[in-house]
Amino acid sequence: MNKRPRRLRGDHNIRALVRETHISKNDLIYPLFVVEGEGIKKEIPSLKDCYHYSVDMLDDEIKELKSLGIMGVIIFGLPYHKDEVASGAFDEQGIVQKAIRKIKENHPDFYVITDVCMCQYTSHGHCGILSEKGDVLNDITLDYIARIALSHAKAGADMVAPSDMMDGRIRAIRTLLDEKDFSHIPIMAYSAKYASAFYGPFREAASSSPGKGDRKSYQMDIHNSDEALREIELDIEDGADIIMVKPALSYLDIIRRAKDKFNIPIAAYNVSGEYAMIKSAVENNIMNEAVIYESIISIKRAGADIIITYFAKDIAKML
Repeated sequence: MNKRPRRLRGDHNIRALVRETHISKNDLIYPLFVVEGEGIKKEIPSLKDCYHYSVDMLDDEIKELKSLGIMGVIIFGLPYHKDEVASGAFDEQGIVQKAIRKIKENHPDFYVITDVCMCQYTSHGHCGILSEKGDVLNDITLDYIARIALSHAKAGADMVAPSDMMDGRIRAIRTLLDEKDFSHIPIMAYSAKYASAFYGPFREAASSSPGKGDRKSYQMDIHNSDEALREIELDIEDGADIIMVKPALSYLDIIRRAKDKFNIPIAAYNVSGEYAMIKSAVENNIMNEAVIYESIISIKRAGADIIITYFAKDIAKML
């Protein structure tokens, strides 16, 4: 036989030399949940080894991440107060705004991305303003989403990441940021965000489940892939600097299609349900810890440049 593929698998050294896909600590973003109060570091029941932090407890967490070589987080806030217009989301003294300022005060070199949405802050749990009939009003919501993004930029965020899935929100954010002299702030768009059952643990962690109904009228149909490319293209046209596919593991085909079609950095969110399943399997000795690395490398191999994952610390230690 002239062709023997096994020749390039003989030992660790040759496998490393010809390896096609590599993952770096620079690829990883760690999600942080920040709550009101003081002295709080409380494990999230649905997300083992992940915690709710009060602002005064963030410093030790950022130091740990930096010691592992992880230099970026995405922040989710849990406010005291919720109302119909999510006023806590764009309050200058809101929980995310306070967290940004605290992190930047002590760690100006640390990269802070913020989730821009309304669901954690609305009394009804939806990602926008509701009509009297209970429908999410797209165009009115855009003004609020843009205000939230601006408030994060003013507080010192390095990047904003709108996750609401309203039509036109990228253009609304980009326009307002540019008008207010924040043209340097990039937007990472949740462009292909599916109406997935894999978000369950996150919704418990962020207290963001809708009070009535679901989000299928604005998040994407799980059956569709061509639609994802249309959504991504619209966000790029409207000014997105990075696009995101969410969830990751069940939508590797979408990541690959986006990578093949668009010349733009691609992020993938390895979501809470994906994390919880694998974490539980490892904890219960159903699979060994190697499955964590294998699952993350599959996201990278599919074409993601950036991976948002609750496994960031685990991967950093493995690397």
